[in-house]
Amino acid sequence: QVQLVESGGGLVQAGGSLRLSCAASRRTSSYNMAWFRRAPGKEREFVAAISWVLGRTLYAGSVQGRFTISGNNAETTVYLHMNSLKPEDKAVYYCAAGSITYSISNESPYYDYWGQGTQVTVSS
Repeated sequence: QVQLVESGGGLVQAGGSLRLSCAASRRTSSYNMAWFRRAPGKEREFVAAISWVLGRTLYAGSVQGRFTISGNNAETTVYLHMNSLKPEDKAVYYCAAGSITYSISNESPYYDYWGQGTQVTVSS
């Protein structure tokens, strides 16, 4: 089991940047890690994922080229670097960890552990 705590959210102007952090209670190298988000009035959607086992990353089309998912050397923190933010990026962002590592997925059922979320607001 792993506990996840997100931080780094806040208010930023359109075009600005933020870096979200996800602190894990244990090394994340045994998991696929991902970020999802839920905008007001919308369903939760996939943002990005990283697989240490496969050495791969996966991004939603809406953030491709603007967001980058990465981890620290100790493999205890996962980051989401967000650039060129848009008002439509406003959402609560959730970190997730999945035990299935033979593939990388953008589907939430593949992820077993979730953080509480951090709010990102982008003003126009």
